[in-house]
Amino acid sequence: MANEGIIKKTTGEIAAKGKPKTLSDYIKNMEGEIAKALPSVITPERFTRMTLTAVRTTPGLAECDKMSFLAAMMSAAQLGLEPNTPLGQAYILPFKNNKKGITEVQFQIGYKGLIDLAYRSGEVELVQAQCVYENDTFECEYGIEPKLKHIPADKNRGELVKVYAMFRTKSGGYGFEVMSVDDIRQHASKYSKAYGSQYSPWKTSFEEMAKKTVLKRVLKYAPLKSDFVRAIVQDSMIKNEISEDMYSVPAEQADIIDTEYSNVVVDEQTGEVKTDA
Repeated sequence: MANEGIIKKTTGEIAAKGKPKTLSDYIKNMEGEIAKALPSVITPERFTRMTLTAVRTTPGLAECDKMSFLAAMMSAAQLGLEPNTPLGQAYILPFKNNKKGITEVQFQIGYKGLIDLAYRSGEVELVQAQCVYENDTFECEYGIEPKLKHIPADKNRGELVKVYAMFRTKSGGYGFEVMSVDDIRQHASKYSKAYGSQYSPWKTSFEEMAKKTVLKRVLKYAPLKSDFVRAIVQDSMIKNEISEDMYSVPAEQADIIDTEYSNVVVDEQTGEVKTDA
C-alpha cells in the first residue's frame, strides 16, 4: 500500500541518519508527503513549524502513537486548517484508547474551522455562532416570518442560557438554529462518548463545543458543496494510516478515558492547549 511505503521510507531515513525516532524527526522527514496534501494557502514549511510547535506545547502529544499523530496532522493539512494555533481552526489532541491501551491523537475541527470551511464553499457570505447570556436582549421566532435578534448586554451579562448559529447565502437565503444550554447538554450526552468524562472538552471548553454543535446543525441546511460534508466527517476521529487522500483512510471515534494527558484545555481566545491541573 502507498501509505506503508511512506512510513518505511521515513523510518529508514531516520535510522540512516542515526537520529532517535521522535515525532519531530517524523515530521521533518514527512515534509515531502505533507506537501502533496497541503492546499496552496499553507506552505509545507509553515505547516511543519506549526506541528512542531504543537508537539512542544501540547501536554502528552510527544508520547502518543506516532501513526495516529501523523494521520491527524495529514488530516489537518488536507483540509487546510492550522492545528493548535490562536486561529482556533483545528486541534490535534492526545486521548487514551482504552481498547488498545495506548494514547493516540484525535483530530478535532474547531468551530472557527467550521466557519472557515463554510466560507471556502463559495456559497455563503456570512456564517457565525454566538453565545446568549441571561441579561442580553434576545428574540427568536420560527415560522413563515422567522426572526432573530440579539443585542449583548454592555456589562454583567449573566449566565450562559442559549447558543445560536446562522448563515446567509450570496443569493439572499438564510437559516439559523437556536439551542438552549439544556438542549446542548442533552445532545452532547446522547452523541458524545466523551461527555461524561471529567477530562472531556465539554467540561473544559463548553462554549466552544456548544458553538460547534449548533453550527454543525444549522449548516446541514446550507447549500454547501460535498467537500464541506466530507470535511465534517473527519471531525473528532482517530486514524492510524496516512495517505495522500485522508478521506479514504478508515477512522474511529475517540473513547475518552482516564489518562494524565486527557485533561487538556483549549483557550478559546489564544488557542493555547494546556492541562487543567
